[in-house]
Amino acid sequence: MTSSPRADAGLGIVLEFLGLLWEMNHALAKTSKRMKTRFGVTGPQRLVIKIVAKVPKVSAGRLAQILHLHPSTLTPILIRLEARRLLVRTPDPRDRRRVTVRLTADGRRLADASSGEVERAVKRVLANSGKADIEATRAVLGRLIGALER
Repeated sequence: MTSSPRADAGLGIVLEFLGLLWEMNHALAKTSKRMKTRFGVTGPQRLVIKIVAKVPKVSAGRLAQILHLHPSTLTPILIRLEARRLLVRTPDPRDRRRVTVRLTADGRRLADASSGEVERAVKRVLANSGKADIEATRAVLGRLIGALER
């Protein structure tokens, strides 16, 4: 395993790990910007489309839970996707506060399109990683998210 410039700088494990997280965040943002140019949707918008494709007629509240987002963070994404005619939000006739989300034909085509850059990269890395590495990564990131949310 090659050492990173952070490791060579003797920053210690905490700063090295934070540097990796910021690097990941930057890589996701760069890729999302490329996706916006190429497909007309950002990475988070594509993720919403892919989830709605897997969970048809999902409520906006449930979608926010799946994404671990506050509904007020999800709403602007849904509004943008609806404006692009990729999905439709429909009020529940029994509870007007509840909204269900479904893809339009264009949204389904985008969901079915070949994997986006982020999906391809994740799929490739996971395919070349052992189960123990994947579980360890999931566990560490899960604990870090929990600690940050407290």
